[in-house]
Amino acid sequence: MRAVTDSAALAAAVRAARAAGRRIGFVPTMGNLHAGHRALFERARDHAGTVVASIYVNPLQFGEHEDFQGYPRTLELDRQLAAAAGVDILFVPDDAQIYPRGRAAQTRVEVPGVSDILCGQSRPGHFRGVTTVVNRLFNLVTPDVALFGKKDYQQWLLIRLMAGDLGMPIDIVGIDTVRAPDGLALSSRNGYLTDAERAIAPRLYATLVECAGRLHAPGADIPALEASAREALAAAGFRSDYVSVRRQADLAAPAPGDRALVILAAAWLGRARLIDNLEVNLNPAG
Repeated sequence: MRAVTDSAALAAAVRAARAAGRRIGFVPTMGNLHAGHRALFERARDHAGTVVASIYVNPLQFGEHEDFQGYPRTLELDRQLAAAAGVDILFVPDDAQIYPRGRAAQTRVEVPGVSDILCGQSRPGHFRGVTTVVNRLFNLVTPDVALFGKKDYQQWLLIRLMAGDLGMPIDIVGIDTVRAPDGLALSSRNGYLTDAERAIAPRLYATLVECAGRLHAPGADIPALEASAREALAAAGFRSDYVSVRRQADLAAPAPGDRALVILAAAWLGRARLIDNLEVNLNPAG
């Protein structure tokens, strides 16, 4: 694995790979890597001959009172995991490489509408920061394919929309959520959980599974299902941000006859804000 810290070295490494006839697969991360990231790296190999990963904790996607300073940074361990998972080029830039004119002067990229609902409503400006940095990384890496975990379903959809809107010749591939044996979606922020909270945390996914089962019932009352799920989370010790049933394609509220749905949830457990989702494909009526 080759580790680079500046965009010129990255561009040279990518050019060499292309000259050898290899497709470029890209996985952007904020580090503190875990088995979920490993799955992304390994799946990237299925799509490309050269796998590029980045590690950059992006300040633009953190709100004023969020955990940017405390976000876990484990670079040496991350290097080891990336190398073991088959990453060929690891890009570890600093702010000057990503925002050469400074954060305040950086051109912003935003996907209207979808950026402002669900997590976007709770974290104003968060997704503008995500799409801005991913756009910048795409321009530096110039991948043929980019892979994102579907644990953050809204983020994955936004990146797909951004790439389509801007005419980017990049395949955006979503990878199913990697879970612990008890169902908890793997996340860097799981490290914020105490032992007692970690024992409770799997109830988030279990609640989504229960909600999905009820959603399959004829004439399911979606607002009632959402309210029941929030009540179940509160009873388990969570502070719910939202539980919402949406269309998979655009995260709009489902209309009668919509069959491809996704249940999305965000909830606080101690100092950890956990997100999860479950795709539900209903059988055709009749």
